[in-house]
Amino acid sequence: MALRQRKRSGRKEPIFSGFATSLSELRLNPLDRITIADDKPARRTPPRKKTTAPRSDGPRKPPPGDRKGRAKKRTRGSFSRLLYWSAVLTLWSVIAVVGVLIYIGAHLPPIQSLEIPKRPPTIQIIAADGSVLATRGEMAGSNVVLKDLPSYLPNAFIAIEDRRFYSHYGVDPLGILRAAVANVLHRGVSQGGSTLTQQLAKNLFLTQERTLERKLQEVELALWLERKHTKAQILELYLNRVYFGSGAYGVEAAAQKYFGKPAKNVTLAEAAMLAGLVKSPSRLAPDRNPEGAEARAKIVLAAMADAHLITGQQARAVTAKPSYAMKPASAGTANYVADWVGEVLDDLVGQVDQNIIVETTIDPKLQSAAEAALIDELAAKSIKFNVSQGALVAMTPDGAIRAMVGGRNYADSQFNRATMAKRQPGSAFKPFVYLAAIEAGLTPETIRQDAPLDIKGWRPENYTHEYFGAVTLTQALAMSLNTVAVRLGLEVGAGKVVRTAHRLGITSKLEPNASIALGTSEVTPLELVGAFGPFANGGYAAGPHVVERVRTAGNNKLLYARGKEAPGRVIDPRAVAMMNTMMEQTLISGTARKAEIPGWTAAGKTGTSQDFRDAWFIGYTARLVTGVWLGNDDNTPTRKATGGSLPVEVWSRFMRAAHQGVRPESIPGTQRGGFPPEVAQFGQPADAPVRAASPTVPTVGRSPPLPQPARADARPEPANGLGLDGWLNDRLFGGR
Repeated sequence: MALRQRKRSGRKEPIFSGFATSLSELRLNPLDRITIADDKPARRTPPRKKTTAPRSDGPRKPPPGDRKGRAKKRTRGSFSRLLYWSAVLTLWSVIAVVGVLIYIGAHLPPIQSLEIPKRPPTIQIIAADGSVLATRGEMAGSNVVLKDLPSYLPNAFIAIEDRRFYSHYGVDPLGILRAAVANVLHRGVSQGGSTLTQQLAKNLFLTQERTLERKLQEVELALWLERKHTKAQILELYLNRVYFGSGAYGVEAAAQKYFGKPAKNVTLAEAAMLAGLVKSPSRLAPDRNPEGAEARAKIVLAAMADAHLITGQQARAVTAKPSYAMKPASAGTANYVADWVGEVLDDLVGQVDQNIIVETTIDPKLQSAAEAALIDELAAKSIKFNVSQGALVAMTPDGAIRAMVGGRNYADSQFNRATMAKRQPGSAFKPFVYLAAIEAGLTPETIRQDAPLDIKGWRPENYTHEYFGAVTLTQALAMSLNTVAVRLGLEVGAGKVVRTAHRLGITSKLEPNASIALGTSEVTPLELVGAFGPFANGGYAAGPHVVERVRTAGNNKLLYARGKEAPGRVIDPRAVAMMNTMMEQTLISGTARKAEIPGWTAAGKTGTSQDFRDAWFIGYTARLVTGVWLGNDDNTPTRKATGGSLPVEVWSRFMRAAHQGVRPESIPGTQRGGFPPEVAQFGQPADAPVRAASPTVPTVGRSPPLPQPARADARPEPANGLGLDGWLNDRLFGGR
């Protein structure tokens, strides 16, 4: 109760009597007050110390000693900070460089496993007489030893590529700085900072891509090469591995390629030209750009003089009268053969990983004759006939290729038209149709109708738009009558014609339709010549081949040798005799009358595709089977070039040269004055009954017996609408 009364009465401040007067002036300092927002006590400001100084009328200045001390302190502080941050920057730079090296090294093969890779293999292609036709692969010459070379040859590379070669350790910072300044001044890439060691590292182990990572790898490998090899070894490796353009790797291969001599015999001018090639091998190759190569060689000579590697007088003398034994660019048609050899090698020996020698069937004399025949005839008449390209293949009856020309000029076009160009053979395909008919029972004296023909709207016509009525198969083939060929194709069946062509050696896909008889399916010159081989050799398969043996260059280890097994028979000898007798008439009285080889029996077939796009002649003797194709790469029509015109002229010129001085032989089964006894009995007998034949699709059988046999070599004339027994029969058989 008493407590409740005290709360109600409120708080009462104590009263100190007697002290009122003394406490009335008491006041709190703001620093002595405690605020609610700040729990920490405020700091008291220390009282300032009063200093006495002598009076002066001007401003007060610190003592001189005090000013110098403060300046020294500030200098020492700035220098300390500079040292500190320099040390920090250096440390981080070292860490960054080490990190980059570790990263680049992680993407390289282990250093201990790095070895100088083997040189690319060289493929030397030898002709049948032992002479060298061409060199393929990457044309790496033999390794040269530095001491065997004239001093100015390696010095030329040092002067233009790496003047400080003997003073750096694989990477030249001064060279990089110099190149960077030059590139900035020229606003482009005018100089490179890579040393010879870096270039060697790139050529040996890296790709040609231009990336920062590849450049750093190049630096790391250059340092490794400098640690592992001497300067002389590095320079020797460089000279044997650097690329000089045109497929030449190494200074020896380049000297042989461009100057036709070994590297140890090159002149100072030639050494300067070789050193100048490294900058841009494809652009400065002497066989393609002699002016550019010579201008670059002058720059190299000036650099050699500036580096005191030759005297100024030597440089001026060579520049004024350079001695270059320039070897002309390789445009020979033997290169087409060499390219083909390279293609077939993989099937014969697999991947080539060592230097090899390939012995071929090519006859250099016949190759030269074929090249001259094709190129000279085209040069004289290509404008007249609007023909820009051609191909020629010559092989023995057993399939050995003796000459091959794949185009007009290898330097202009490396496309081998002899092996790769598929074109319509036209009437040159007809022998396979006639062979199918002979094998079905017909003979060269069988008569078929040459008259207009309509096959579901398709109306094949003869070249002259004339028709000769009833003709023998010999006459029809010699005159290349289209309607007779189509009738025979329908008679035996398109499928049989296709199988016959494939059996003889055609490998391309053939469409089994009515137009196959006129050669509408495309083939290559090589396979068409190969398919004519059985006619020349008596009926045996004649697979075209060019490689006889393959052996290693070092120890002559035999890698491949062509087998000597006998080929299989693909045509009956009696059918061969009939076909040869018929195709002989093509050269005597038919479309190839211009083809002639004095003293030799020859046979063959001309061919002209639609709109005169292709002109062919495939002809053969007992010694050679040769095919010629002429046309345009873009398949545009020629100016009425037929198989019996320009191709026959090319063929005749080559074959006369090829048979000169050789004893003549006869084609199997050919005899003047009739067929041999075994041929006369081949097929149906002369008195066999005749079945009715449709005028559109004749049936297989012997022609009706006539009072007087038809002459196989007679040249038919137009029937003038007299029909089957009209004017042609009256002319041929004396009106009977």
